[in-house]
Order: sequence, then C-alpha cells, then structure tokens
Amino acid sequence: MITSSIRYVYRESGLASVFNTGADAWIIILARTCRMFAYGASALVLALFFAELDVSDERIGLFMTLTLAGDVGLSLLLTLVADHVGRRRTLMFGSVLMIMSGTTFALSENYWLLLVAAVAGVISATGGDFGPFRAVEESMLSELTNPNTRADVLVWYVTTSALGSAVGTEVAGRAVHYLNSDSAAGGMGWPLRQAYHACYWAYAAMGILNLVLSLMLSTKSELQHRSIEDADTVVGDSDSTSAIQLSSRSSTSRDTPRATATPERSSSSSATVVDDSEEGGLSGGNTGSTHHEDDDSDFGGEGDPLAHPGTDSAPPQSAPANAPGRFSQISKKTRSIMYGLWFLLMVDSLADGMASIALTSYYLDSKFHMGKDSLGNILSISYLLAAFSSVFAGPLSRYIGLINTMVFTHVPSSAAVLLFPLPNSIGLTYALLLLRIGLNNLDQAPRAALIAAVVRPEERTAVLGITSLLRTLASTTGPTVTGFLAGNGRFWIAFVVAGALRLAYDFGLFAMFVNIRLYQYEPTTPPKEASSNGSTSASANDTHGDYSSVPGHPDAFVLDEEESIAGDNR
Repeated sequence: MITSSIRYVYRESGLASVFNTGADAWIIILARTCRMFAYGASALVLALFFAELDVSDERIGLFMTLTLAGDVGLSLLLTLVADHVGRRRTLMFGSVLMIMSGTTFALSENYWLLLVAAVAGVISATGGDFGPFRAVEESMLSELTNPNTRADVLVWYVTTSALGSAVGTEVAGRAVHYLNSDSAAGGMGWPLRQAYHACYWAYAAMGILNLVLSLMLSTKSELQHRSIEDADTVVGDSDSTSAIQLSSRSSTSRDTPRATATPERSSSSSATVVDDSEEGGLSGGNTGSTHHEDDDSDFGGEGDPLAHPGTDSAPPQSAPANAPGRFSQISKKTRSIMYGLWFLLMVDSLADGMASIALTSYYLDSKFHMGKDSLGNILSISYLLAAFSSVFAGPLSRYIGLINTMVFTHVPSSAAVLLFPLPNSIGLTYALLLLRIGLNNLDQAPRAALIAAVVRPEERTAVLGITSLLRTLASTTGPTVTGFLAGNGRFWIAFVVAGALRLAYDFGLFAMFVNIRLYQYEPTTPPKEASSNGSTSASANDTHGDYSSVPGHPDAFVLDEEESIAGDNR
C-alpha cells in the first residue's frame, strides 16, 4: 500500500518524467535554479540599492525600462541564432555576460556605468527570467521530451526556479541585514551600499556556475542531434520501397512508440519519411528518397520546400545563397496562432513590468518601512509557496487541460495584484502578496508546453525566442510608468492598472484558445497505449483516464488518422 502510494505520487508529480528525460534535463533545471537564485536576490535589492545611491524614482523606473530594452536586443540576437551557432554556446555566452554585469554592479556606483552593464549584459531588473536563457532552455527541454512528458518536465523547470528565487531573496535579505547591522548586534557594521555590492558578487558567482553547467550539456540538447532521433521514430513498418504518403504518416507516427524505434528499422527501408524537425544535416548521409514536410530549418542547407510544390520526394539541395530570416521561415499557420497569443502575452508582460517584484519590494519598503531581513522573509515564503503550488501544474494540465490550468490559476493571482494597494495593514497586504506570487507560476509550464504543442519542432527555438522578446519588449514601458506614478505620489495606481491588464489577459486567453488543436507536428503515444506496450517512461506518466472531451486538454486534439498535416501548414 505504501509502495503503491509512493509510486503514484512519483508518477503524478512528474518526477518520473524528469528522471526518464535524462541528465541534460537535470542540468538545465539546475542551471536555471541557480540563475533564479541570483535573480531573486537582485529583485530584492536592486531598487533599494539605487534608492541608497539617491537615485530618483523616475530614474529608477527608467533604468529598469532601459535594462529590459537591452534584454530585448540580446534575446533577439541570441535566440534567433541559437540553432545556428549551437544552443550550448548561446547559454555559455549569456553566462559570460551575466558574470560581467554582476562584477560591474559589485564594483561600481556610477549610474551610467551600471546602466551600460545592465543594458549590454544580463541583469534581472524585475526578478523575472528575461534575456536569452529561458527561450533556449525551454526549446532544449522540448526537444529532450515527448508530448507525454513535456508538461511535467517544464513544471519542475518552473518549480525549482521558484525555489531558487525563494532561497535567493531569503539569503539576500538576511545577508544585507547581517552585513549592515552593528557589531554590537552581531553584525559586520558594513555600510548599506557595501552590503548591496556583496549581493552582486554572489550574482556573478551564479553566472560562473551557469557557465560550468552549460559546458556539461551533451549534444542531445542540440537541434541537429534531436532531429536524427525524430527521423527514426516515424519510419513505417511496411516493407514497401515506395515513399510513404503523408496522409498515412500521421497514423504511422502515433502507432509507432518512440521507445521502440531503432536505427536498424530506419535502414531496412529504402525510402525514409523524415519528421518535421528534420535538419539539412541528414541529407548528407541519406541515400533513399526523402519526404520534406515544409522544412524551414536553417541547418545544413535544405532547399525551400515551396520550390517543389506537390512533390512527395526531393533530392538534397545545396544551401541558398541568401537564407531567409528566421521569422519569415515560421509557417503561416503557426504565425496565425501565435499572433493572438503574442498580443495577450504582451498585455500580461506590460502588467508584470508595472508591478514587478523589484518594484513591489520597493513599494513595501516605502509604505511599511520594513527591515531588509523581514522583507526578504516575506518574499522568500511567497516564492516557497509558488514552488509548492507549481508541482500541481502538471497534474492539473493532464486533468483539465493546458488552457484551463493557465487561466483558472492565474485569475486569483491577477485579482490579488489589483487589490494589493488597498489594505493598510501589513497582514492583509502580505496575504495578497502570498496569493499573487503563490499562484503566479502555475501558468508558466503549461504556457511553454502549449507553445511547443502548436508549433513544429524546428520552429520552437525561434518561436519561444520571439515570445520572450515580445514579452520583454512589452514589459519595458511598465517600470517607467510606475516610476512616474511613484514620483508623483501615485504608486498604488500601478498595481490597480496591472491587475486589470492581467485579468484582461486571462479572459482573452480563455476566449481565444480554449479549443485550440494540439500536437499536429509530432507523433504522440497515448498513455494507455504506451502502458500496454510496457514502456517504462510512458507508464510512469499514465494519466489513468480518457480526457478527450475536456476542452483544452492536451490529449483532446490529436489529428485524426485521415488528416494531412501538410495541408494545414501554409
């Protein structure tokens, strides 16, 4: 009884999915946890640090806006070339920038020099994971997982990051209090500015740790390696030497579990069907005819599939002289879906920028004049609650669907932001902060899983990168607006407007995307089928039920066997 209960918790919590995904996923999750430790510490002290430097509220808001604008440019540059230069190299470069920025903040007090370091480097101005890391890491995790395990792995990616933020804010608050306290009170007696500088030495140290972890990632996390595995999974069982037609490929993909695909099967047929994530690098070793399904990848130089309309096979072609931009290579169908989602996410990000954790901590300090250790305790407990609640995002997504999980958990958090400035007691204010932060992360993993489920595998890095870029761009104006309001004694208005915008995002998301079709571009193994096949990883993630009638559920909208994927791509 006890053993079966433990196995049930192990499976339903998503830990089985994380374990079965492998070491690369563990490293990525650990790297983000360490990075969020640094971001949590920065969120607590950044605005307070500038206030200690006698920087005006307007200039504090301007600093955060320009920092986020710098993140936009950095994200655009790195995420759109990540699959060309290598995802691991992209993470390494971002880690180096994080080290440089942290070191500058640890040594300098010049506003303009700090601004240059923040804009050109990686500093979390709001406590959020903006910059180049998240989009690349989520794309890596999407490649390393399959539709049955992806949501669970992304849930733990978010959960552990919340733990990192919780520990970071707690350690930063206590460290500043200890370093600033008089020696008679058991402290070090450092000036407050010096105590804040010490926090950024820790920030730089986390950048070094991220660099080391990036070096430990294997080639499995790269797009090219993953596409080879995907190509093997969609080889049919037929001994026919003719090319497998696309109309039957959807059925073959779902009826053939990933776990049973082998290289021997791939070589047994003279004609191979290549999955949506196929890269041009495969062409060099392919002697059979190959079916290219709207392949927009920039790797290896496959020709534009539009040059051969209506053909089922085409020989490998050399790379075009002038390759089109990554955005232009995202299919029209994907863009038609993402335009609406991007708009809603930008509304949500504008709200987050207006009421970021850094500005929230500054508001609490200004309103209640709290000690830095008490402020760190409050934020740390809130992040711990967020980490605990994030564990349930995976099971909720399986039982009620991705969209329902995103909306129904985010609405209470948004309402808490709207009501945040109303209480005059610290107790009620703290309760609203707990509600806001505690439920805020529940939509993050389902959101990443949703995007991965509606785009083709080779589009994920670009789409996630553009998503991160647009969200960062939208959030850039928020701190400036809040800084202006704070400088004129209207700080509270920022939270009311932010809460209203977040609620608009929630209801708009539900109205527009509750019945969206998922998993059109990759084979899926239904949980019950996987269990009957005896697959360890699949059985570990058995959802124990048929949820095909649940709106927005990830199992509800797999393509029928007769449907052609290519017909919907353009």
